[in-house]
Amino acid sequence: MKIACVGGGPAGLYFSILMKLADPANEVTVFERNPAGVTYGWGVVFWDDLLDDLYRSDPVSAREIAASSVCWNGQEVRVGAGQPVFLGGSGFSVGRKRLLDILASRAIDLGVEVRFESPVHQPSDIGEADLVIACDGANSQVRQRCAPEFQTEVEVGRNKYIWLGTQRVFDAFTFAFEKTPAGWIWFHSYYFDRETSTCIVECSPETWEGLAFDTLGADESIRRLEEIFGAYLDGHPLINQLRGQDRIPWLNFRRISNQAWVRGNIVLMGDAAHTTHFAIGSGTRLAIQDAIGLAGKLTQHRDLGAALKAYEEDRRHDLLALQSSARNSTRWFEEVQSYMDQDAVQFGFSLWKRRGRSPAWRYQLHLATQISALRRLRRWFTAARRSVRARRRLRLAEKSSSRPQPS
Repeated sequence: MKIACVGGGPAGLYFSILMKLADPANEVTVFERNPAGVTYGWGVVFWDDLLDDLYRSDPVSAREIAASSVCWNGQEVRVGAGQPVFLGGSGFSVGRKRLLDILASRAIDLGVEVRFESPVHQPSDIGEADLVIACDGANSQVRQRCAPEFQTEVEVGRNKYIWLGTQRVFDAFTFAFEKTPAGWIWFHSYYFDRETSTCIVECSPETWEGLAFDTLGADESIRRLEEIFGAYLDGHPLINQLRGQDRIPWLNFRRISNQAWVRGNIVLMGDAAHTTHFAIGSGTRLAIQDAIGLAGKLTQHRDLGAALKAYEEDRRHDLLALQSSARNSTRWFEEVQSYMDQDAVQFGFSLWKRRGRSPAWRYQLHLATQISALRRLRRWFTAARRSVRARRRLRLAEKSSSRPQPS
């Protein structure tokens, strides 16, 4: 099969890897608009379920991703100068550039042709292909060219946000809220290597305008944010990756959905098909799981149309609960002002359960987590479970290593 992947992000690269593993005779080309080694973004987060999927699908790249990732254990909620509130949970993070380098190298080793600096504006730019994967992000050019057929819907969020970085290492997933004369502003931050953290700043449009971010230049905006969050940054600067611009690129989250994911031999994948709010940290996970799902259906079905239909049906079903959680999370942050009169512990629990309802015992666990000795015990149990799961993945990888690899 001759396959063209438009977009060299996690979805396109991982799908290309799986298709070469399934059959080395597949001709797979990835078209990426950026030069080799160049990407925008900081770190991405994921959980054990994605690592399980990676080890099942391709232990070779899974080992490298795991080795390049860091683990954060627990979440912290900080409101002004008050004591932090502690939440449970743990996860992993890895630099987006490192992740893409691993996947691109693995794909090339397997015989995938990765064409950097090759933007695709419409399907005709590709040439002949049996299958075209549109995985070129939320602003997918391929999807936009065929928007009436995909029946694309775009819902624009209310809040303003921006992706920044910092060398302040947040080894817990940290939410910090600060009150200004113009209203509340906050960040979500987590480290993804031993020296750098992602720092996503968010606020209402009223606060954004009140702090003059609609008129300030890029350097002035960064300095103002450093002043606001100085107590959390410990003297470290915020880093704007897109330097050289007059203004820093504040955005409004765009929830992308499509009534159809398939048009002829063109199929949507990743953010081109669906987006979920960054507050639940699932974009990369869903993109890779899309790739796993589609590759699996193409292996199961001889008929291309049947495979694409089965992929769309299964992935839509798998996404339902998470998309509901993402909408609830988005709404919580857009209405955060209404929760700020709660005490810190109540506020922290409200943030934790923003995705939906939770059983009554969860609140008791939340209260217990504020006690240092019980918090350490909870973290020990979390680490123990994670260790057991990691050993299970390694055994799976050892079994997979005995299978013949494509030459």
